[in-house]
Amino acid sequence: VQLQAYGGGLVQAGGSVRLSCAASGRAFSNYNMGWFRQAPGKERSFVAAIRWSDGRTVSTDSVKGRFTISRDTLKNTVYLQMNSLKPEDTAVYYCATGRNVGGPVPTTARWYDFWGQGTQVTVSS
Repeated sequence: VQLQAYGGGLVQAGGSVRLSCAASGRAFSNYNMGWFRQAPGKERSFVAAIRWSDGRTVSTDSVKGRFTISRDTLKNTVYLQMNSLKPEDTAVYYCATGRNVGGPVPTTARWYDFWGQGTQVTVSS
């Protein structure tokens, strides 16, 4: 499995960025796809996730109403549309995937087995 994340960059507060994560190496119909982030000096934290099979999503409270996760099943790509960005959103963003074992879409890293290389998002004030 390979995950290639891209789309990060420098943006002003209030602006928007769309991250993409291209997945390859297997069929993902029974997988979950997630976005995590790690700010300088902080632990990696959950941002949003989507169940590939039915598109069900979950996101952390701090990004609700601002970030949207989606997927394109034909392109095997997951997106994270980030709007109304704040300086505290500055982080390296990672995409990850893990097998769907049933139940809610997972929000913890231990349920994700494969990780992309990360893409930097910097929000200036």
